[in-house]
Amino acid sequence: MAKTKQQKQEIVKNLTDRLTKAKGVVFSSYIGLKVSELEELRKSLRTKQAEMTVAKKTLLAKSLKDSGFSDIKVENMESGVIVATGTDEVQPAKLVNAFAKTHDKMKFYGGIMEGKYIDIDQVKFLAGLPSKEELLAKLVGSINAPVSGFVNVLAGNLRGLVTVLKAIKK
Repeated sequence: MAKTKQQKQEIVKNLTDRLTKAKGVVFSSYIGLKVSELEELRKSLRTKQAEMTVAKKTLLAKSLKDSGFSDIKVENMESGVIVATGTDEVQPAKLVNAFAKTHDKMKFYGGIMEGKYIDIDQVKFLAGLPSKEELLAKLVGSINAPVSGFVNVLAGNLRGLVTVLKAIKK
């Protein structure tokens, strides 16, 4: 059933709102995917505070123009585009890329990061980056390493003293 003009305007409004609020956006194809597979992707995105919208190219073009991304061309995209948006710069790319690894029919068209268009290679590079939580954990580990090393050195002196005292006792 065809959508009414009012429904299309509502879709454009919602998509424009998501595009302006999102820190990370990924455009990909859904041609050849089953509805159950799309729901699986939508569910995995929701668990990480990201969202997915399926939009026609014409509606996406209007949303991009309204949100200030008029330089992004949708002509190179096949009809029907998945727009994955998230509050994290990397999360949508990681989740869509993980889904694409198990679904060969899915392909990337590009994305938006920090208000600029990024191509397919940059989206895949983003998908390979560790998440914000992983980076923070590595930072905390790096900060903690000298302190724990110092504690081990001090404990080593005590262990040595105990070993010498046991040897004297025998």
